[in-house]
Formats: sequence, C-alpha cells, structure tokens
Amino acid sequence: MRKRLLAQIRAHQKLGTAAMFEEVDTDLKHRINSLVKELEDRIARAIAGDDRLSETASVLRSIPGIGPVASTMLIAEMPEIGTITGEEAAALTGLAPVAHDSGTLRGKRAIAGGRRALRHVMFQAALVAAHHNPSLRSFADRLRKAEKLHKVIITAVARKLVTIANALCKNRQKWTAATA
Repeated sequence: MRKRLLAQIRAHQKLGTAAMFEEVDTDLKHRINSLVKELEDRIARAIAGDDRLSETASVLRSIPGIGPVASTMLIAEMPEIGTITGEEAAALTGLAPVAHDSGTLRGKRAIAGGRRALRHVMFQAALVAAHHNPSLRSFADRLRKAEKLHKVIITAVARKLVTIANALCKNRQKWTAATA
C-alpha cells in the first residue's frame, strides 16, 4: 500500500495535481507509516517474547546479508528452518533447480515453486550478501569470472544463503568467517 501511494504521489507531481491531493496524500502516508510501524513493533515483540524465535533471529541476523526483514521473513515463512536439509530449505524457498524433462525447455533447469514472497526477500538479501559477506562475495566473483548471468549469480547466492542459514539454525550457532 505504501509503495502504491508513493507511486500515486509521484504521478500527482508529474501531472501537476500534487497541490490538489497533498493534504490527503500526506495524511494517508502518515497513517500507513504508523500502521507499518505498529506491525513491525508487534512482530519484534512476538519474536523477543519467545526464546526459541529470539535465538533463531539472533543466529540469522549474524549472517552478513540477512537483516531484520530477511530474518523475520525466514522465521515467519519457513518455520521448518533448522530442522530440514539444505536441499529442502532451498526447495521450500523456490531456489532449488528443477529439471524440465519435456516441452521447449527440455534438458534445461530453472528455479520454480516454493514460497514466492520469501524467495523475493532472499533475492534482496543475496544482493547485499554478494557485496558484504566475504565467502559469498568470493563465490559471486567466481561466477562472474565464469561469465554467468547476473540473475544466475544472485539466484546461486540466495540459495547458498538459505542453505547457510538453515545449517546455522540447525546447529544453533552464529555466523563466523570460518563457518562458511
């Protein structure tokens, strides 16, 4: 809703009608921001109020590339994290390659299925991790040198990030450079 409203405000500015809608747009923006803040606070309290969730969030946040949004999404959308294999975690996130045995893509592999909202958040986390996580940065650099497409690189980094997150949650240990 916030993104849609901001796009609407920009459209008003381009059309020269911003002054006509400024009061309503400003009021809506404040209301939406207030509701978003309230929801974020509720989520933070829910995680802090549960020892297991709090520990999982702490483990996830220790991984360079996983911030508050990605850690919260992993906890909410993949409650199985830490109790499944890395391959299962990648599949649940929709980051595991799926072979196409028929049709025009015969013999090709692509990602499919999984939890779409979580996958999109993990793509964003992968963009950050590819620059700020030493082991994932070197992994991404190797793929770049092999002339892989950007989308392929980010997908591979996202999959590796989910696999690392799952393994660390399974062992209940925080990220260290040696863990990678």
